[in-house]
Amino acid sequence: MARTAPMRLVELMVLKEDIDTVIEFLGKNGNFQFQQKFDTSNSSQNPPAEIFAKLKDARSFLNIADIDSAYLKEQTRASESDTKDAEDFLALVDDLKKREMQAKDELNRICETEKETRSFENLKIPYNEIDHLSFLTIRIGKIDPAVFDDLVFSAGGRAVIIPLGQDKSHIMAATSKKGRFSLDTTLNEFGFVSLDIPEDFKGVPDDVLEGLVKEKERCQKAFDRLEEEKHNLAQTHIQLLQHLLGSFSLAAQIKAMENSLESTELVYRLTGWIPENSCHQMMTDVDRISEGRVAIRVFDPDEVPSVRNGREKVPVKLHHGKIVGAFERMIFSYGSPTYGSIDPTPFVAFFFTLLFGIMFGDAGQGLVFLLAGILMQFNLIKAGGWNKFAPIFMCIGCSSMIMGVLTGEFFATEGLLDGFSMWITGLFGQSRSPILEMKFWDSDNAIGIIFGIFGFTMAVGFVINSIGLIINFVNNINRKKIGSALFGKTGLSGALFFWYVVFFVLSIAFLHHEPCLRDWIIIGVTMFFAAFGEPFERLFDGERPVLENGLGSCLIGGVVELIEVISTYLSNSISFVRVGAFALAHAVLGFIIAKMTSIAPDAAKVLILIAGNAIVVVLEGMIVAIQVIRLQYYEFFSKFFNETGREFVPFAFEYK
Repeated sequence: MARTAPMRLVELMVLKEDIDTVIEFLGKNGNFQFQQKFDTSNSSQNPPAEIFAKLKDARSFLNIADIDSAYLKEQTRASESDTKDAEDFLALVDDLKKREMQAKDELNRICETEKETRSFENLKIPYNEIDHLSFLTIRIGKIDPAVFDDLVFSAGGRAVIIPLGQDKSHIMAATSKKGRFSLDTTLNEFGFVSLDIPEDFKGVPDDVLEGLVKEKERCQKAFDRLEEEKHNLAQTHIQLLQHLLGSFSLAAQIKAMENSLESTELVYRLTGWIPENSCHQMMTDVDRISEGRVAIRVFDPDEVPSVRNGREKVPVKLHHGKIVGAFERMIFSYGSPTYGSIDPTPFVAFFFTLLFGIMFGDAGQGLVFLLAGILMQFNLIKAGGWNKFAPIFMCIGCSSMIMGVLTGEFFATEGLLDGFSMWITGLFGQSRSPILEMKFWDSDNAIGIIFGIFGFTMAVGFVINSIGLIINFVNNINRKKIGSALFGKTGLSGALFFWYVVFFVLSIAFLHHEPCLRDWIIIGVTMFFAAFGEPFERLFDGERPVLENGLGSCLIGGVVELIEVISTYLSNSISFVRVGAFALAHAVLGFIIAKMTSIAPDAAKVLILIAGNAIVVVLEGMIVAIQVIRLQYYEFFSKFFNETGREFVPFAFEYK
């Protein structure tokens, strides 16, 4: 069985003149995890980080597309030449930014002046002549233009509301002397702000307005020229800016890491974990790039004091190809395996694919998943972070297609695969279609079909549970925890209890076996050591005292554990009935779609077929995936994930 990748702890003593080169190499290689955790978010005493922040502001100002972490692979840390280029470029941007701000302020000032001026363009007679009308009350001021119509409606016939400008932000309200209190109340409700108007004011001369319009046009043209200059600057410097962003992003991260390391005035100390198969080549490269000015020491995990005393866990890295590797995140989302334990990923990949295919058996719908996976693999479909799971889509697509061929389903239609089914079955005897009968509602042997499917899925569950128990046994033996390997619910005693009970039940059901004393002795002994195994575990593992909390506590705990042993193995087995239930439900949904298509008008047949299959692919696809993950987590992982390890997360540069 494959195990987690062997690791080595490496200690590097690097001279100050080489530290940046070594850190850059490690970050680009992406296969070195520092032993300590560093806080590299502090940008103090980090000149490259300050320049990088200014470059990001410049990029935003010029509206240039940002780079990503993949761009950093082709970059090198900022040099003195890059620093000079960055300073010159930032000077150009700062000058343009300053001139644009000035032009924008001037344009806004002119626009505001024109707006205020136009507010009184309808006032063409001296204000004192209006104000001295003895029978009128006049109010002039500002309101929110959005409430002008509501104000007119509210004033009704009690007052006249006249806009003084085109934007209705300034108004003149007139009413009789008797209605002045009512007018003031209404105006206040709508946020009216009274203005002090000079008595001899009689509106704005037309030549003033014309002058303001011309000045506004001049400012707008000046601002537009700066915008064009800004666009040209962005186009001519886009490659330089992207290069500088990449190089200074690297330099900032290198400097932040350098500031976090242990060091003397001349030497830096780096310690970190490297996979064994990469260790020799990486250290050779480090020695080469530092021209031999580096001291290297390599340790096995067992030689590291912090690992031996349990204070530090060795990082866990898994080695797989693209297909199995796509399933790794299912492992680490539950928890990391412990170092040196059996790698469960191949089992997860196989059982996930198998269970999904059983529950989602349709050759056409499976073809959709297969094509989606292929398109995602070649980035013809951009699905964000989901593209890395393209192999999973291809795997479940293939398994669904195989199950669909066996059941004769192709996009919920029947008969299309009959010829193939007849040919395949004819090779082994009498021809028939489909190969695997799922339509229990049309069969004289409905009970037989249902129980046959449930029995098969429970058999798959038995295999999955058994493999989990075997993994747990082997892992504990490797960790020299003999007691945990032999006793307890998931130890050898629990496994033997589970296996013998299954064998015992099947013998009675199919071999007409009659229970005897030997059966009850084997079941009783294995159940006892599974339920009351804690003191025996402590005895074999060298832990003292054997009865940690006394005999009474041990007995009570054993009784509770006895109930849990029986209920757990029973539920773990029955839980796989859901696989068969979903397989039958999928067949029923296909039948419903086919039936609706057959009775629908010709014009609606294709639409119903497409909509029905789309709903099944999306909704049932998600439900089935969730159920498969649940079975992996609660039935399989629970057998051996007794201790969580530490995932290998190497130091690598990211664009931040």
